[in-house]
Amino acid sequence: MATINTFEELDIWQLGREICQDVWDKFENSSLGKDFELRNQMNGSSGSIMDNIAEGFERNGRKEFIQFLSYSKGSCGELRSQLYRAFDRKHISEEEFEFLKAKTITESKKIGSFMAYLVKSDIKGSKFDK
Repeated sequence: MATINTFEELDIWQLGREICQDVWDKFENSSLGKDFELRNQMNGSSGSIMDNIAEGFERNGRKEFIQFLSYSKGSCGELRSQLYRAFDRKHISEEEFEFLKAKTITESKKIGSFMAYLVKSDIKGSKFDK
């Protein structure tokens, strides 16, 4: 397996970034942008997906990384729940809802698989390589 040197190289971070941008596009191009409370919550949870992956990676320890990946996975679920509210309030179409829901489910599964890999891994993290 190739060594990953930056969080930007991680597929899960890249997909998290895509999701975050997709959600932002909905703020810009639908009535969701005017539902300020829901907009703020969705902005926070979508950003938290990618941000927690980055923060966990930068802590340079396997256990901490797994913990932050867990937060990121939780944010996927939080965003998915918020998407239901956006759909129920008719801010987004069923097609937009299904597209974003599918992306959050994929991201959650990928994060979960990566967590499982790290749990089984002997890698402790660079802060332990002294």
